Amino acid sequence: MTNLPFGFGPQDPDDPDKGNSSEGGSGDKPGYGFGGMPGPGGMPNFDLGSLGQMLTQLGQALSHSGAGGETGPVNYDLAKQLAVQQLHSGNRTERPSQEQVRAVEDAVRLAELWLDPTTSLPAGVRSVQTWSSVDWVEKTLPTWRRLCDPVAQRMSNAWLEALPEEAKQAAGPLLSMLGQMGGMTFGSQLGNSMAQLGGEVLTSTDVGLPLAPTGTAALLPANIERFVEGLDRPISEATVFLAAREAAHHRLFTHVPWLGQRLLATVEEYARGIHVDTSALEELAGKVDPTNPESMQELMGSGMLEPKNTPEQQAALSRLETLLALVEGWVDVVVADAIGERLPGANALGETVRRRRATGGPAEQTFATLIGLELRPRRMRDAANLWRLLTERHGLESRDRVWDHPDLLPGSADLDEPLDFADRWESGSADLDDPIAAIRRAEADERARGEEDDQRRDDES
Repeated sequence: MTNLPFGFGPQDPDDPDKGNSSEGGSGDKPGYGFGGMPGPGGMPNFDLGSLGQMLTQLGQALSHSGAGGETGPVNYDLAKQLAVQQLHSGNRTERPSQEQVRAVEDAVRLAELWLDPTTSLPAGVRSVQTWSSVDWVEKTLPTWRRLCDPVAQRMSNAWLEALPEEAKQAAGPLLSMLGQMGGMTFGSQLGNSMAQLGGEVLTSTDVGLPLAPTGTAALLPANIERFVEGLDRPISEATVFLAAREAAHHRLFTHVPWLGQRLLATVEEYARGIHVDTSALEELAGKVDPTNPESMQELMGSGMLEPKNTPEQQAALSRLETLLALVEGWVDVVVADAIGERLPGANALGETVRRRRATGGPAEQTFATLIGLELRPRRMRDAANLWRLLTERHGLESRDRVWDHPDLLPGSADLDEPLDFADRWESGSADLDDPIAAIRRAEADERARGEEDDQRRDDES
């Protein structure tokens, strides 16, 4: 798919009215796109009359939305409103029954007992909750705010910078309305994405990021029931399996304090590096027909604004994919050891989850649309092989000490050569307890390299 920048997803060609109002309804209400945007950049055909038409349209859109009170790069009130509305219209808001609540609590409690012998990290779950899809939207919105603000702010600024000076002077304080409209546009797309994701996620850590409050394990029974359709496995078995994955994730995120922050910071780093080509914005705006509100949406879907990844972004993306793979691979190994022969369908469930995550799952389209980032642990199997090798050669306590510091983690090259990393870890792990030995070993290695250099020079002479 084309990874359009945040807030600029293509309109559904089969539903031209989709997303035109906060009520999700008729096309006689103004759209959230910048349909009347005048040509920026001091172009000779710039018409101030078009600016007035555009601002009038913005004001009408704000009044129709009823959600214009929030300031900032993204209107999260609107995002929540749209997400909840779409989930209701799609009949994806089933409230958990008391029986489901008890089943989830029992499943997490059992999973924690099974996990204890398979990892040195203690339990990280402080509370167990059973969510509906609407609960997921409400509980995870604070984390989405942190993920989406950087790129939304950049895109908003780019639009303002693209306006010619005469337009800025004529607009005056009304420019704040343009920013508010941008917040609504971004909020509208975020709401649509959260509605889709909320109808599919199984747990609070299903996308690989700690979206829920710290220490809160949450499962979504209605989504789990849809997940097991066609798998020929009982819902109780899938609930225990997913509870074990959720609990394992929380052991990592709770007792490896830098991990969650590093994941979120890497996503932020990628988003901040998005390059907005203002010349493309000017070219696009010059092609907009102010009399045709759909012309902007058509141009937005043309790929003109597709972001170009910088080398810094590519590096951030590589780090993020490796870190996600390491998290998912570790969870895979720990849960497989914990479940063992206890669940007859564990292998089938595990393979289904691995394929779902490795091919993108419910998170892929959401992140690709929001910030041009595919949140996909492509090398999850390689990472699982590395963790399994470390477990067999060094034991689970030594394996889990890899998480003690981010500098100890395997890199992408280590996933290619897990045996080399295991060999290095065998000697390097002892350095954590004996830093003097580490210094001496480093000095010995340096002397050995010096002697090799001397010998090579002697041979050449």
